[in-house]
Amino acid sequence: MQRTASALALAEQGEHPLDVETMRATVRLVLAEAPQMTADLATLRLRLRGHMNLLIPAVEALTRKLPPEDIPRACATACIGEARMRLRLGGGDNDRVRLAVTVKLARSVDALADHYETLGRQS
Repeated sequence: MQRTASALALAEQGEHPLDVETMRATVRLVLAEAPQMTADLATLRLRLRGHMNLLIPAVEALTRKLPPEDIPRACATACIGEARMRLRLGGGDNDRVRLAVTVKLARSVDALADHYETLGRQS
C-alpha cells in the first residue's frame, strides 16, 4: 500500500512518469477483444480501475498548472469527473453489463491518458 501511495505522490508531482503505453495496451485489448471476452473481464476491470486511480491525480496535478479559464484544463477536468463517476460503477450482474462497464472504464483510461500526454507537453 505504501509503495502505491509513494508512486502516486510522485506521479502527482510529475517526477515519475506513468506507463501510458501499458495502459493503452490494456485499452486496446479491451476494445478489440471485448465482444468475445467473458473470463478475463474481472481482471481487466481491476487493471483499468488501477490505471484510473493513477491517471486521475496525475492529470489533476497537470491541470493545476494551467490558468482556470484554459480550455484544455476544462476538458481534462470534465474527463476526470466522468472517470470518477465510472469508478463508482459496480461490476454488473450479467455478462452484458460486465462487458459494458469494462468498455466504459477502458474509454475513460484512454481519454485520461490523452489528457496526461497533452497537458504534460504543455507544462
